Amino acid sequence: MNIILIGMPGSGKSTVGVILAKTLGMDFFDTDLLIQRRENRLLQDIIDNDGIEHFLDAERDAVLSADFNGAVVATGGSVIFRDEAMKHLKKNGTVIFLDVSVSELEQRLSNIKTRGVAAEKGETVKDIYEKRISVYKKYADITVEATELSREQTVDAICESLNNKI
Repeated sequence: MNIILIGMPGSGKSTVGVILAKTLGMDFFDTDLLIQRRENRLLQDIIDNDGIEHFLDAERDAVLSADFNGAVVATGGSVIFRDEAMKHLKKNGTVIFLDVSVSELEQRLSNIKTRGVAAEKGETVKDIYEKRISVYKKYADITVEATELSREQTVDAICESLNNKI
């Protein structure tokens, strides 16, 4: 069984994912790194040179090519826009949405223009959040409200939620 972390850029998926994997003795994968390895370039370079649709397809293809088994998987924030990718992840995993407020995300995301975020030019963090929130909720098996939580508290909340689900 896998634990799949979804949420906005800056919500803590990668950082929390590493700690969670260590806590539970599981493998850890970051799909953004899988994309970069497959494409042999940075996420922002893919978006800038090939466009958002190509990036979303590359993200989907990276997820579909991976066979996660007993792993914590930190996904890119836009993975939710490719249903095939989400079905693949949900097949053997519990999807956890790390929900963080827009104001907190704005503080965390000083590098949104170079980070490789699949967003139209000029879109704000609030715009991106509003476009994605209903889709995150659609795919989430568990939602963890992580705005006020430290990384360790977020890991504890995830573990508690998983225990309650069993």
